[in-house]
Amino acid sequence: MLVDAHCHMTGGHLEGRPLEPLLDRARMAGVIGFVAVGTDLEDSRAVLELTRRFPQIRGSLGVHPHDAKTWAPEVEGALANLLADPAILFVGETGLDWHYDLSPREEQEVAFRAQIRLAKRLGKPLMIHTRSAPEATLRMLEEEGAGAVRGVIHCFSEDRPFAERALDLGFYLSFAGIVTFKKADAVREVAAWAPADRILVETDSPFLAPVPYRGKPNEPAFVRFTAEAVAALRGMSAEALAERTTRNLEALCGWQPSS
Repeated sequence: MLVDAHCHMTGGHLEGRPLEPLLDRARMAGVIGFVAVGTDLEDSRAVLELTRRFPQIRGSLGVHPHDAKTWAPEVEGALANLLADPAILFVGETGLDWHYDLSPREEQEVAFRAQIRLAKRLGKPLMIHTRSAPEATLRMLEEEGAGAVRGVIHCFSEDRPFAERALDLGFYLSFAGIVTFKKADAVREVAAWAPADRILVETDSPFLAPVPYRGKPNEPAFVRFTAEAVAALRGMSAEALAERTTRNLEALCGWQPSS
C-alpha cells in the first residue's frame, strides 16, 4: 500500500541500474506508486515519458535550485506545457539550496518564485527542496501565497518550528531515510508529532538510503524502512502508516494508485 512520494528514476540518477528491476523489487516490497521527480527541463521531459510507460508512476516537474541558473522565459514556457499533462501531479523540485550554492542565490530565488507562481497558475501543488535556507524558504512561500496550492516539504530535515509554519501554509511533510539516521533527533521529533493527515514517506532515491542500507544507492523498495521507522515513532503499525500516507497523497493531489 506504500507510495514513494519522491524519487529520481531518470538518466544519471539511475547510476547505470535498469529501471524495471527497481520497480519489480519495489512491488515485492509493497510499493504500489511512485512520484518521479524532474530537476531540469530535459529531466522533466524524461519523467513525463516515464509516466506514459508505467501507469504506477506519476510526475513532479521543475527546475531544482542547483539548476536555477538555467531558468529563462523559454524554459518556463516549455515547463508549463509539460506540467499541463494530467499525469503530472506537482510543480518542482523547486526551492533553495544554500548549502551547495551550485546556482547563485539570487538566481535560485528568481526560479523559486517563478515556479510558485506557475503552480498557482496551473492549480498544482509544489514539491519543495530546502537546504541551509529554512527562513528564506518559508518567507518566499509565504510572500508568494503558496498556501493557495499547498505542496510537500520533501525530504524533511528541519525542526518543529519550521514544520509548524509549513503546516500553517497547508504543506505536507515527507520523511525520507534521514529519519533512520542516528543523529536525526529533530527530524524524528517532528515525525512523531506531526498531524497524521499531513505526513508522507519517500526515498529521494538514489540518495539518502535508510538504515540498514545507509551509504549504498537508495531505491524505491527501501521506502518501507522509512515507513517502519516513522510508524514506530508514532506507535502505530507499518501497515496503518502505509495506508495513512497513501491516503494523504490522494488528499493532496487526487491520485489514488492501484495495487
